[in-house]
Amino acid sequence: MEDVGKVITIALIFNEITKAQKPLFDSYFRARRYESSHYNFTNFYMWRRGFQLRWAEEDGVLYIIGEWQGKALAVQPITEPEKWPQAVANIVEWYKAAGQSFYFSGVEQDFADFLASYTVDGASFQLSEERDAEDYVYLADKLITLAGRKLHSKKNHLNAFRKAHPEAEYLPITPELIPACLAELEVWYEHRAPEEQDDPYFTFEHDATVEILSDFPFFGLKGGAIKLGDRVIAFTFGEALNDDTVVVHVEKADPDVRGAFPAINQGFIEHAWSDMTYVNREEDLGLEGLRKAKESYKPVKMIKKYNAVLA
Repeated sequence: MEDVGKVITIALIFNEITKAQKPLFDSYFRARRYESSHYNFTNFYMWRRGFQLRWAEEDGVLYIIGEWQGKALAVQPITEPEKWPQAVANIVEWYKAAGQSFYFSGVEQDFADFLASYTVDGASFQLSEERDAEDYVYLADKLITLAGRKLHSKKNHLNAFRKAHPEAEYLPITPELIPACLAELEVWYEHRAPEEQDDPYFTFEHDATVEILSDFPFFGLKGGAIKLGDRVIAFTFGEALNDDTVVVHVEKADPDVRGAFPAINQGFIEHAWSDMTYVNREEDLGLEGLRKAKESYKPVKMIKKYNAVLA
């Protein structure tokens, strides 16, 4: 884009994210199509403490900033593209006034393309693709049927689960099931804790999941659980990301029960989201085991994300 010269900026006042902002955030995220799993209120609320997220609204733009591992960051402005030049100038000026360097974190392709040619008041950005943050997207009908040679092993695990546990029930998450889901969550984290001590996301995700489950009806999510007797051995929840895609925020299952993960994965999409075309199962965070698991379901596409550093 051409250098449009000096852009008059405005003062931005940032506040902590609370549940009170859900209607506001929802209105912004529904105003245009987003494909990244990040762009919904649930995601920002879950990670608000881990990333020290704060928000501001001005002139039809939702701004979100934060910090990760000592580095200041900004989310791409949530607004129509015609407002991006002014919004970026506002963020640059805000961080300049605060005496901080910053980077845009996990931006979508169209905003990355915009930043690649951004030259306002001498500012420019260096972009880098973030493989660890790319979202895995699958065809919903493939996750339901598990048809084809590539998914044969998944179907075998699911069939083994059904044969071993014919009494297993798929149930939508209701307030009555929440205590059992929370109990299974603790089982999963106790099992994984010895291997995840160096994962900075581990504790944040646990606390955020507890928080969402403890106030589940408020967030307007759909959830599903697999119940064996009196025990929930797997659960998950998600929501519509856009008009043809569901995003799955959390999925947990007892790793000692063969087929529990395929059972909740398949059951949730079949019972709650069969009308959707795509399923976004979020990123792998660069974790080898998680990457292997997500790749094994054969994504139909990946949603690229970029970081952009002010040069």
